[in-house]
Amino acid sequence: MAILFIDIETVPQQQNYQSLTEKEKEFWNYKAKFIAKEEQTAEDAYPRAGIYAEFGKVIVVSLGWFSGVGEQASLRVKTLANDDEVALLTELIEILVKVDNSHTLLCGHNIKEFDVPYICRRILINGLKLPDMLDVSSKKPWQTPYLDTLEMWKFGDRKHYAKLDLLAHIFELPTSKDDIDGSMVNEIYYKHHDLARIASYCEKDVVLTCQLYLKMNSLPILENGQIKITTS
Repeated sequence: MAILFIDIETVPQQQNYQSLTEKEKEFWNYKAKFIAKEEQTAEDAYPRAGIYAEFGKVIVVSLGWFSGVGEQASLRVKTLANDDEVALLTELIEILVKVDNSHTLLCGHNIKEFDVPYICRRILINGLKLPDMLDVSSKKPWQTPYLDTLEMWKFGDRKHYAKLDLLAHIFELPTSKDDIDGSMVNEIYYKHHDLARIASYCEKDVVLTCQLYLKMNSLPILENGQIKITTS
C-alpha cells in the first residue's frame, strides 16, 4: 500500500475586507460574529477568511508519494503553485484521477477536518468534478482512504488537538517553520507576491508529516537522499 501525503496553503479570496462586494461583506460580517476575537471587527477578522472554503481559495498543494521499506523507502514531493485556482485544482484532479485508490492512502495532518473538505468544496465551487479519491459522500467514515496523523496522535481523544510543529518538536524532527509559518502566508502572498516561498513552506510540511508518520509507526525516518522534490 502506497501513501500519498498532502498539504495545502490557502488565502482569503480578496486582499482585504474593503475589496469585498457589499453582499460578500454581509456574509463575512455574519461569519465574523462567531469567529472574531474580543473587540475585533469583521474587517479585523478578515485575514482569517482563508481558512474557510466559502471565503478563501487554494494557492498551493504539495503531494508526497511514499513507497518502499527501510533503505529502499523514498518520498517524491511535487508542489503545485498557481494564482489561478481553477488551473491549480484541475492539475490536482488530473493527478488524483491517475492514483489507484485501492492501493493508495491519502495522508496529512488534520486532513479529515481541513485539507480534504476544503479541497472538495473549492472543486465544486469552481464547477469541477470531484475525483473518486475525494468523492466520499456515499462512504462511511471507516471506508474513506485517508490517514490523519492528528487522529493517530489523538488515540481516540476527540477533544485533543496538537499542531504539527509541536509534534515535530517533541519527536525531535526538523521543523517546517524555519522560514515562515501559516500566520504569515496571507502577507507573503498579497503584499510580497512570493508564491515560491509559500510553496517551499508547504512542501516542508509534507516532508515533516511523512517523517512524523514514520516516527509514530516506529519506522526509521528518511534521510535527505531519500527525498526528491519538484515544483511546477
